Amino acid sequence: MAGEQLQVLNALDVAKTQWYHFTAIIIAGMGFFTDAYDLFCISLVTKLLGRIYYHVDGMEKPGSLPPNVSAAVNGVAFCGTLAGQLFFGWLGDKLGRKKVYGMTLMLMVICSVASGLSFGHTPKSVMATLCFFRFWLGFGIGGDYPLSATIMSEYANKKTRGAFIAAVFAMQGFGILAGGIFAIILSSSFNAMFEAPSYEVDALRSTVPQADYLWRIILMVGALPAALTYYWRMKMPETARYTALVAKNAKRAASDMSKVLQMDIEAEPQKIEQIKEQKSGFGLFTKEFAKRHGLHLLGTTSTWFLLDIAFYSQNLFQKDIFSAIGWIPSAKSMNAIDEVYRIARAQTLIALCSTVPGYWFTVAFIDKMGRFAIQLMGFFFMTVFMFALAIPYDHWTHKDNRIGFVIMYSLTFFFANFGPNATTFVVPAEIFPARLRSTCHGISAASGKLGAIVGAFGFLYLAQNQDKAKADAGYPAGIGVKNSLIVLGVVNALGFLFTFLVPESKGKSLEEMSGENEDNEPQGEAEPPSSSGRRTAPVA
Repeated sequence: MAGEQLQVLNALDVAKTQWYHFTAIIIAGMGFFTDAYDLFCISLVTKLLGRIYYHVDGMEKPGSLPPNVSAAVNGVAFCGTLAGQLFFGWLGDKLGRKKVYGMTLMLMVICSVASGLSFGHTPKSVMATLCFFRFWLGFGIGGDYPLSATIMSEYANKKTRGAFIAAVFAMQGFGILAGGIFAIILSSSFNAMFEAPSYEVDALRSTVPQADYLWRIILMVGALPAALTYYWRMKMPETARYTALVAKNAKRAASDMSKVLQMDIEAEPQKIEQIKEQKSGFGLFTKEFAKRHGLHLLGTTSTWFLLDIAFYSQNLFQKDIFSAIGWIPSAKSMNAIDEVYRIARAQTLIALCSTVPGYWFTVAFIDKMGRFAIQLMGFFFMTVFMFALAIPYDHWTHKDNRIGFVIMYSLTFFFANFGPNATTFVVPAEIFPARLRSTCHGISAASGKLGAIVGAFGFLYLAQNQDKAKADAGYPAGIGVKNSLIVLGVVNALGFLFTFLVPESKGKSLEEMSGENEDNEPQGEAEPPSSSGRRTAPVA
């Protein structure tokens, strides 16, 4: 590239926002919509699974999942996601973004449907089937992270790239919302059709046999949005940056993007020859990578890891917090389907008030404020609100102060989403070279999922009452909710500090951020661009 960008890449960088940008957001975003629906809908039905499969006659409280089963059901998809992020991230750089993109979607569709099916009737066989398919569902979801981010960053222009990648990620908010709303509608209609007394009135009749269909339908519907976008994913051309810089076929890149941008782009034969002659550049496990991008990778992995510890420990156990502050009545005062309805309603309210707005605030401001400022601000306020919830925790548990607790809790979420939850996804797709971009994003995302596993598994035990007698059945005594919130506050403060390792990528081209333009300069002075290498005017 002789120190100057290929015309096709420049054309993408300076293109005005047009229809193909929005189709790319929707095609990539529907994957995230499905991801969020699938990962979060399990928390709507875990209490129901406990009532159906772990009912014990004569017990004062309804049946609940044993600790090891609960941890497996809630966390197994995260383990799959972590593996998928590493594997498909690497594969996306090896085979190309497009080839791998369809595989991940198909895996999500098949496993969403299969997770609602069971081999056998015993609790053990049902949970084993559920966990098996949710692992592979997670594996497919994991692939969507690096591929969607990389595809969107490589299609976008310089000016609004942050907003476009963040918009793909923001579809998660709608996925969580859709999961909640669908569960509300379904549980309401089940409740109307199959009336049942509360558990304390009649323990056996409080869980109607039809409740077994409810959780299966909620899980299986996750396949629909993914299936609907499969055709469009297959129609997307490979990104020009992969084709030109990694596959070294700049002629094909120019012809693909001519169709997408609806303008003539010259193939630039001289630069094509130069590209073909270039070596493929340094790999991931080289001193050169460590020197140029080592701290960047440490920054993206550590901040995502720390964020997800806090983010997922809250999200998965929202229902327990709601019960603790009285938003959801005690389990024995409800029947099984009513409990699903109440949990879904509470989660939907939180999503509507804080999760969804937070995501779209990031979309609106990321290209004005920059990634760095938003991430710092988000971690700062998350730390403040966590400590504000934790230190006077006893104050928040009084009946009169519950609304205040929910407002503070919502604000923590708002600043997670208008903050590091979105920026940790955006930045790794912008700062690494094209040949390693998908891999590095996969590594960063997998580090985040490791944090989610710590948050989901660790806090399941940590948040238990310090008095063993008051802890949930089968759990050892923990450090209590108050101390758990203090730990999360410290985690957020560490995230604030590690943000200083992450560079700002606002308004810069991907090649400028990754240093690929310099890599490709011949020794000595860069030759002046040939007439065929003139920069294009912005696309009308």
